[in-house]
Amino acid sequence: MNQSQVLLATQGVAKAYGPVVALRGVDMTVRRGEIHALLGANGAGKSTLVKILAGVQPADAGKVYVEGRVVQFHTPADAIAAGIATVFQDPALIPDLTVAHNLRLSRIDNAKFHAWLERFGLGKLDLGALVRELPLETLRIVDLARAAARDPHVLLLDEITAALTADQAERVFDLLAEWRAQGKSAVLITHRLAEVMRICDQATILRDGRNVAELVTAEVDEHQLVEAMLGASVEPMLKTTQDAAATRRFGETALEVRGLADRHHVRGVSFAVRSGEILGLVALEGQGQDRLFDLLSGARRPVAGEILVAGKPCRFHSPYDAVRRGVVLVPGDRLIALLPNQSVHHNLALPLFNHLRRWLRIPADERPRVQRAIERLSIDVRAASQVRRLSGGNQQKVVLGRWLVSGFRTLLCFDPTRGIDIQTKREIYALLRELAAQGAAIVLYTSELAEIGLVCDRALVMHDGRIVDEQDAATATESSLLKAAHGLEVGV
Repeated sequence: MNQSQVLLATQGVAKAYGPVVALRGVDMTVRRGEIHALLGANGAGKSTLVKILAGVQPADAGKVYVEGRVVQFHTPADAIAAGIATVFQDPALIPDLTVAHNLRLSRIDNAKFHAWLERFGLGKLDLGALVRELPLETLRIVDLARAAARDPHVLLLDEITAALTADQAERVFDLLAEWRAQGKSAVLITHRLAEVMRICDQATILRDGRNVAELVTAEVDEHQLVEAMLGASVEPMLKTTQDAAATRRFGETALEVRGLADRHHVRGVSFAVRSGEILGLVALEGQGQDRLFDLLSGARRPVAGEILVAGKPCRFHSPYDAVRRGVVLVPGDRLIALLPNQSVHHNLALPLFNHLRRWLRIPADERPRVQRAIERLSIDVRAASQVRRLSGGNQQKVVLGRWLVSGFRTLLCFDPTRGIDIQTKREIYALLRELAAQGAAIVLYTSELAEIGLVCDRALVMHDGRIVDEQDAATATESSLLKAAHGLEVGV
């Protein structure tokens, strides 16, 4: 190999967090003009490697090379100075500051930043808005525009498209194609294998912190990537999930909404979901789906319409009111649902701490239920003392497992498989189907259209704050769902 063509490389990089070994001597080579996929199940070590390359954390062993020279990054500023810019899986912005204030702290060229915002369709973004008031997909684009404005030689993108709509993802692909044409490179972490096959040239695959393969994407297919990551195909599990659909039975209406509306985003939404049913919701970015879930979960109050639980009208003044009625939420941003510095056990038991005298004290008779949730979801508890040390997939299991501990009747899931690996997705699909079989009603918003056919019974499509279409999940196609999501008449 011509070393002059190597832009970024690692050799024997290792990292451990106490007893948890995240990386075990990882080698990776990224060449000029290459889009390089970094793949693996949650917990394989991908995000840890990105943090080392971004200067956020030091490696315990091994070397990092930039253009053939050994480098040591003590801070993120060192990595930026070496031509490496990173977009992390979670927004790297201070939530209580405005976008403009965050930019000043980042020392970004405002003209370049605005140019990139324009390219990503956010040219009219109010830079005076507080970061915590902006939706996740907007924050992801802000982070990406900020990174691109640095004009780096290498972009590190950790699950950049997971929170984006299809049209926003297309603009990211355009950026990567342009980056490649200019002789620059990018490292892309994604669990969407279609993206890997479409845009990436090479793929380094990690399993349990080790290299298990380096593949040329043009020479393999998605099934071979999956087998390298997991050691087995996902087809049997998916088939089992689909076969189970034929035997499902629904009960009485668990949750119904009639003419539900807020001031701007939700416009007269009506639907019902029965016990034992998984109702899918499809929408493009900014069509009111997030506000609808806020209304259903009690985070916001409607200005019109009503919510009925088991046939009885309810007014939710807070999420606590919804939880008392058995309506619980798995939010789109798992970090807002977790106490990151508390243990797995305390996070699972969080709904039990309704009184200050019980705060973070798990009653003895509840501990077995917490342990059963850990076992049922196969939560990795090697770093159980702080949930922030878990992989994204295990953190999501904790958010779901919390409601297994406390109980519920209707589960609201907002994109629960966003940014998690295939194995964990399989486990969540199976869990949702199991919960539905036991009588739970589930409302599932997903940004991955393939999930509608895999796990749902019906699909509602939302456009401009309204429900514009309903399709049988067994016969719905990505094309029919996308047409409806764009406000087009299906079948035309």
